Amino acid sequence: MVRICTQDDAQAIYAIVNEAAVAYKGHIPDDCYAEPYMPWAELAEEMAGMTFYGWEEGGALLGVMGYQPVQDVTLVRHAYVLPDHQGRGIGSALLAHTERLTPTRRLLVGTWADATWAVGFYQRRGFRLLPDKDNLLRRYWTVSERQREVSVVLGKELARPSSAVPDGLFP
Repeated sequence: MVRICTQDDAQAIYAIVNEAAVAYKGHIPDDCYAEPYMPWAELAEEMAGMTFYGWEEGGALLGVMGYQPVQDVTLVRHAYVLPDHQGRGIGSALLAHTERLTPTRRLLVGTWADATWAVGFYQRRGFRLLPDKDNLLRRYWTVSERQREVSVVLGKELARPSSAVPDGLFP
């Protein structure tokens, strides 16, 4: 079941992110990987700036996904499922929930270029790689130049009523 996460879930979110992010080790550049992958202070900052949703079974969180409207888009942030529970549709359910909540016409996700499993996950769900990733990362995220170099941005156009959202983000 998908539910909103609260500050009471911080420890579980921390554990999920850091356990699942071990998959990056050896795939992303060494200077971009650390253990823990997301320290407590960074998690606290991220929780203050976005909403996390989690997949709960039997009273335990098994996966999380951050949701962050920014300007004229919505960002998928920090999408992780515990390794022992991957491949069961938890990430798909969290993403579908995020899509239903998204108030904007465009949903974006940034991830490591070499995390091919993550890129493929989003592509199988209708996202496509966007060519202007550097400008998108500068406009919607706060990441280092190094992270911009080794990341990609994927996007999905959602069926929403036309609004003041400018066209042209998706070529």
